[in-house]
Amino acid sequence: MTPLQIEDAAETLWQAEQTGQQCPLLSATYPGMTMDHAYAVQAALIERRQRAGHKVIGWKIGLTSKAMQYALNIDIPDSGMLMDDMLFADGATVPAGRFIQPRIEAEIAFVMKAPLAGGDVTRHDVIAATDYVAPSIEILDTRIQRNDPATGKTRVITDTISDNAANAGIVLGPQRHAIDAHDLRWVGAIVSRNGEVEETGLGAGVLNDPVQGIVWLARRMEQYGQRIEAGQVILSGSFIRPVECPPGSEIVADFHDFGLVRVNFA
Repeated sequence: MTPLQIEDAAETLWQAEQTGQQCPLLSATYPGMTMDHAYAVQAALIERRQRAGHKVIGWKIGLTSKAMQYALNIDIPDSGMLMDDMLFADGATVPAGRFIQPRIEAEIAFVMKAPLAGGDVTRHDVIAATDYVAPSIEILDTRIQRNDPATGKTRVITDTISDNAANAGIVLGPQRHAIDAHDLRWVGAIVSRNGEVEETGLGAGVLNDPVQGIVWLARRMEQYGQRIEAGQVILSGSFIRPVECPPGSEIVADFHDFGLVRVNFA
């Protein structure tokens, strides 16, 4: 893709978000799009959000589970940026019309106390740089059609990366834990919608260890001259399948002794 095409793709996504009308698959519009192109589109989209007055508060890691990787025929995760207007309070109600097709995932959030960067970041480095971990819900949305209505073709990895890895919001639970207070591989959640259990899972579903998700992110960011900053929130990846959230959904993610997170959709 040319620089002009990257800007055009980012503008298409930006307008989709502003209008609430999904755009066609970018992978169809730009069939030669690579992952590097997709991250460039994502960066241009984030620049538009920053010009609108929003600030980066962290990062999200997606496609960490085998089930989601198999679904998109990929073998690596992806990442996106968290902005200040994406942060919702525990128990908040998302206003009607805020998102196009919201879904949620349960994740372990890391809040950092020191910067983290470099292609040789280790698990020990992540542990040393983490202030605390907390239960969280990620709200997903898609500014790009999930599939082409004419051909039936579904989104591919370059679509999701361009679309800020489908990130739309984050809800942090009030609980705060030292990173070594729990074996994060065994931290799990029961996720319910309107009182009915929809999904369950364990932290081990994230690359066998949620800490490894942060390792992957730091190493990937090295390729693009980026780094994790102190104070940022990192969503380490979902260990459940996305749960659809039509209007009237009341979501509870029960992490047992790790905490509980709620969010509602008007």
